[in-house]
Amino acid sequence: MIKGQKINDRYQIIKTIGEGGMANVYLAYDTILDRNVAVKVLRGDLANDEKFVRRFQREALSASSLSHPNIVEMYDVGEDEGQYYIVMEYVEGKTLKQLIKKRGALTLSEVIDIMLQLTDGLAHAHESYIIHRDIKPQNILIMENGLIKITDFGIAVALNAAQLTQTNSVMGSVHYLPPEQANGKGSSVKSDIYSLGILMYELLTGTLPFKGENAVEIALKQMKEPLPDVTLENPDIPQSIENILLKATAKNPKNRYANVRLMYEDLKTALDEERKNEKRYVYQYPENDLDETIIMEKVEDINKQDSTSAQVSTKIEDSEEKKEKKKTKIAIIITSIIVGIILIAASIFFIFTRSENKEVKIPDVSDMSVVDAEEALKKVGLKVEIKTKKIESDEIDEGNIVKTEPAIGRKVKKGTKITLYESTGQEEIEMEDYVGQNYLEVKVKLEDVLGLKVLIETRNIADLTEDKENLIVEQNPKAGAKVSKGSTVTLYIPNMNYYPDMVGEKWTLDDVKEFANKYNLSLEVTEKESSTETPGTVIYQSRRAGSVISENVTFSVIIAKAKEVVQDNNNNNDNSSISDDDNDSDTATSSINESKNKK
Repeated sequence: MIKGQKINDRYQIIKTIGEGGMANVYLAYDTILDRNVAVKVLRGDLANDEKFVRRFQREALSASSLSHPNIVEMYDVGEDEGQYYIVMEYVEGKTLKQLIKKRGALTLSEVIDIMLQLTDGLAHAHESYIIHRDIKPQNILIMENGLIKITDFGIAVALNAAQLTQTNSVMGSVHYLPPEQANGKGSSVKSDIYSLGILMYELLTGTLPFKGENAVEIALKQMKEPLPDVTLENPDIPQSIENILLKATAKNPKNRYANVRLMYEDLKTALDEERKNEKRYVYQYPENDLDETIIMEKVEDINKQDSTSAQVSTKIEDSEEKKEKKKTKIAIIITSIIVGIILIAASIFFIFTRSENKEVKIPDVSDMSVVDAEEALKKVGLKVEIKTKKIESDEIDEGNIVKTEPAIGRKVKKGTKITLYESTGQEEIEMEDYVGQNYLEVKVKLEDVLGLKVLIETRNIADLTEDKENLIVEQNPKAGAKVSKGSTVTLYIPNMNYYPDMVGEKWTLDDVKEFANKYNLSLEVTEKESSTETPGTVIYQSRRAGSVISENVTFSVIIAKAKEVVQDNNNNNDNSSISDDDNDSDTATSSINESKNKK
């Protein structure tokens, strides 16, 4: 489409912002609602396929009902001169695929944040009975502020079948294709969950789990091969995160999360301390058995059943009916007796077990040794797990108990097993080399992220330049040293002092000497006659006013001194008069002397 062209006499094209095998995307201006929008226009043979177009319109209209901060809003669906289009919210940002290509693996906290937004948005869609069916990083936008937006709802559904004839499209999607879809079966909410799991793996590692030379090879791997061990790519990934991946990407849908909301809740607690050492997730159902097995009866058994059924009499004799009534009366009597016995037994059991079910309060065993804590718990009738769990603590000494599970103070039944959390002491942090980095950024990291206290001190340094302002020149403790949370770290930054305007402020030589001594400067002084400046004041300085003072450098000044010629000129008129008078006086004196001699 051409810049300036209007769709449906409303959406004015500004520029192309994306091209694909299915559609082109344009940035356009909505002339009615005065806003920028994204317009996706179907391409090629798809617009000529009447069945496909109907499905596209139906699914797009259905998706337009979705309203969620993590879903790109769909405004309009229509057709203009044979061109089928949808109008969506315009999001300024990049796709997750572009982000992965640029950065590779993301940090664990970034991945959790992105996945929480994705699962929240998809859960909303699923609750509205809409399945995406094409979750992949190309269909997910990330804004500058980190907000995630899922796009192509409706289009993904409508294009699902057509993709099989589009090589580029299927190659982009097959990497995230659930095994049941690759196997030709229908999609469900669990299909989106599988795609989310593959996407999460890619965010954590920067790579795709299943690769191949063509779509068929990749699809076969999706159906047959287990997910590669994510910890081989990144050993720092905790077991709780791997368990989420295993559960989301199970080949057998029965082994996956029942819905996206459960995955969302799992992600929320994935980095909690108590989940750090959880056991690896084990599949309940066989992974290679994607189809439910139906056991058929043998043909000869069925024939026998049919033969027997044909011989059953449909006529009920009166004597048989009487027998049935008698049996019913007997059954009622027996049932009454049994119920009575059960009630009596229950009463006895209740009385007998009442003391056993007595609740006790979990005693405060914090800061006790493991042995003392076990003794205190057993004393009130509680059991203790053999293995303690390890946990860091800034307040409890190493080897002592930090907390229990269930928590201290809770009431539980006697015999309940209590888990003890043993302190490993304060977390030790290895200092990095922060020299040369901006002290403000480092201060935030040390205080807010690592829990350290930071002191900032200034220090005079040689060869100081303006570009070193705010940069760390020294640190204590040094890089490589280990400190505990709450420790104090001192960052030294340059003592930034600046040359004053000595000329404008009429500095004297004594002022300059005092200044040079204060900042360890090598002072060079010269004098220059001046007819305009006050004698004894600075008329030139070698270092620009406002520039940074660096120790042990040469600093030159020129001091004004009186100009003799200028002073003679200033008294020229008076001196001339005096000189003339003196000459006249001398002449007169000479004449008098001559007269005296003559006499």
